[in-house]
Amino acid sequence: MEANLDPLLPLFERERAAGRALALGVLVRTEGSTYRKPGALILISAAGEYAGLISGGCLEGDLREHARAVIASGAARIASYDTRGPDDLLWGLGLGCEGAMQILMLRVGPESGWQPLVHLANALAARRPTAIGVVVESARADLPAGSMALPAGTAGAPQMPGLANPEVQAALQRSAERGEACWVEHSSGRLFVWPLALPPRILLLGAGPDAAPVVDFAVRLGWRVTLVDHRPAYAVADHFPGAERVLLLRAEEIPTALELNSFSAAVVMSHHLPTDLIYLRTLAASTIPYVGLLGPAKRRERLLAELDTEAAPLRARLCAPIGLPLGGRSPESVALSIVAQLHAFFYAPAASGSQAAATG
Repeated sequence: MEANLDPLLPLFERERAAGRALALGVLVRTEGSTYRKPGALILISAAGEYAGLISGGCLEGDLREHARAVIASGAARIASYDTRGPDDLLWGLGLGCEGAMQILMLRVGPESGWQPLVHLANALAARRPTAIGVVVESARADLPAGSMALPAGTAGAPQMPGLANPEVQAALQRSAERGEACWVEHSSGRLFVWPLALPPRILLLGAGPDAAPVVDFAVRLGWRVTLVDHRPAYAVADHFPGAERVLLLRAEEIPTALELNSFSAAVVMSHHLPTDLIYLRTLAASTIPYVGLLGPAKRRERLLAELDTEAAPLRARLCAPIGLPLGGRSPESVALSIVAQLHAFFYAPAASGSQAAATG
């Protein structure tokens, strides 16, 4: 799932406040080796500033020219790139990536209610799964390329003729639920449907100095981080400017203070054995799919022994010692290994699942 909205929002909000239309690029089709996959987004202003990447920076300059034309005319257009074969080195952009892609460029401005970005931004803020569709191919004059299908009931977004039917709405719902892009054949063309990527939510239990680089790496990836600590000297929001929340809570207060099952992963790193025991007991009763524990295997076994039968529902989800074996012992190196393992869990679940079972 590629539709990550976070990088686009600062540029969108700035240009929207100024009343200036932008061009939204949606990667709709790829073949061979490509930097991004269908659903990836790029936003380009009339001045040529862009947010989000479709390539490693190779195509964005050319896309600026397409964006200016789309903003000026209001008509959507397809930008196609094919770097397979020797002709690209001679007549193309000289990328040598051996892949092909099609990017649909469409205007986003006040005349369309700033859709679909307003809908996506609202869903992201509410952490609500959603998907949208856009017409890529059409033979109907009243349903041109770039026409959008939004979920029924979306405020300020009248449905285009032919896109409010149950088949299209069902495709939007399936895409949102499964997190998968798809194509839908409509009456005289094709609709590309893609879901919004909701960022993982991480719960860090322990807000000591070594938690700071974990937060830094996670926030860089667009993840949402909540930190909890029972020590007033550690639970200080100014120490973690990128965190979503920093909470001063006793370990016993967590089940009532937080909706634990809304988190994608939890990391126990308080360095305080009695507190870690309570954290693990609390997490064992949750459904958080990944639980990481900092510290050596001997410490893990001591905590699990103290949990006794309460450890049973936790073992299959526990990664301890947490982190991939990347080498290095600095706080930054340890943080990198932790975030790398989390990344593998979120985006390569088969590989990380087997590792979790082996280390728990």
